[in-house]
Amino acid sequence: MAGTRITNLQKAVRPLPQQLTVAPPVSVQLRTKTSSSPGERLSQSKSMVLQDSDLPQKPISRHRRNQSQHGIAGAGAMGTSSQVELQGEYLNKAKISDGGKKHRKNWTSTWVVLDADQLTFYKESKQEALANLKPGCKPDGVALCGALIDWTTEKSSRSNVLQITTHTGSEYLLQADCYTTICKWYDAIKKTVNSLSNGSGGLRPGKTGLRRSASTESIPRHSSLPAYGSASPSTKQRSMVYRRSINMFTSSKLKHSTSDSADKSGVKNRLKKFIIRRPSMKTLQEKGIIKDRVFGCHLLTLCEREGTTVPSFVKLCLETVERRGLTVDGIYRVSGNLSTVQKLRFMVDQEEELDLDASQWEDIHVVTGALKMFFRELPEPLFPFRFFELFVEAIKAKDRRQKVQAVKKLIQQLPKPNLDTMKLLFGHLQRVLACSTKNLMSSQGVSIVFGPTLMWPEMDCGNMAFNMLYQNQIVEFILMESRDIFDLGM
Repeated sequence: MAGTRITNLQKAVRPLPQQLTVAPPVSVQLRTKTSSSPGERLSQSKSMVLQDSDLPQKPISRHRRNQSQHGIAGAGAMGTSSQVELQGEYLNKAKISDGGKKHRKNWTSTWVVLDADQLTFYKESKQEALANLKPGCKPDGVALCGALIDWTTEKSSRSNVLQITTHTGSEYLLQADCYTTICKWYDAIKKTVNSLSNGSGGLRPGKTGLRRSASTESIPRHSSLPAYGSASPSTKQRSMVYRRSINMFTSSKLKHSTSDSADKSGVKNRLKKFIIRRPSMKTLQEKGIIKDRVFGCHLLTLCEREGTTVPSFVKLCLETVERRGLTVDGIYRVSGNLSTVQKLRFMVDQEEELDLDASQWEDIHVVTGALKMFFRELPEPLFPFRFFELFVEAIKAKDRRQKVQAVKKLIQQLPKPNLDTMKLLFGHLQRVLACSTKNLMSSQGVSIVFGPTLMWPEMDCGNMAFNMLYQNQIVEFILMESRDIFDLGM
């Protein structure tokens, strides 16, 4: 029995032919088909047992980084079209708003690195910055999820400027002197924003910039494979909500910009119509909207309007000073509070009922200050321009009686409002000098105050000191000889 079994076994085991040889076993290789068109899906399959001649001759690097990037693939497993590389480099950056709050534009040169879902800014190159980074400190970054990117010429006078607006409303400007450089960054950031908006992801940072993962593009997305089936309803719902929020943010920004431009256009049109249709000064004066002023009004016009030859305000001030200011130390020389003087002037211009004996005008220097301001703001001084040189020539006379007659003749030629106002004023100043022992005001002191106030040349082409000298001499001489010049009684 045993011999029979051995014989049968020997018959069953026959020698193999010499022509047939067994190939040594080889490892299973992953063959990847590179897509030739954007719409064509990539596929992968496990090959049969391959001959050594069919295997790639280039040795496979065993470095851990190469394995993570290329998976089980050989050197030719990925096409160059499936990789996007962008070097980090220096760009000019400015942050112009943070969450809708405007910031002052301040350009700084910064090292920019494009990561998977954000732009990161370093003061120096990334390697140096990470080496010198303090514990707990993080570099500045811009989240690109939901961001908007576009070229801008309105936010900066520089050229080659692109604007990034985040989903929180913050705005950044990036600029480079080289147009090719900024275009490269614009395309890369735009592609990243679009990929994040479409929910495809697929971007991860490399050593020097941005590298698209080979495993992401080589993995098939066919619905027949169990591991890559259709997305769950909850995933689709989240994607729809995310896209809706992006669209709402974009549409609201567009609506805001459109409404802002419409508002500006409307304001311009309304202002243009108002300027064209605005009434004339005469119409406003007739309606009483604009009242004739007292300060700065021509003396002849003011007297004609009031129906007098001496302005009412001048009379009121002189009466007030004579009633309670003749004995005040430094009357007309001491200045009153300027804000109170301006308040009094405003009330006079508005033609409001004025009582200079009220408590707010208790300081007599406010009244004298307003009176001097009235004479200084006359368009033409109390001594008219055409008489300035004539008075200067008259005062140069050597003989006193001849000088008095020359000045008196000139004063008689003045317009009626000027003559009567001058006569009333110099009569008042005579009474001030009568109390000089109490108010300590001399004729020289009064002439220094009223010389430049009552007369000045029409064109200041000469020496100011020379003109001031004659101004003071003329006023002092008229003040000393006022009884003979104006025929004033005792």
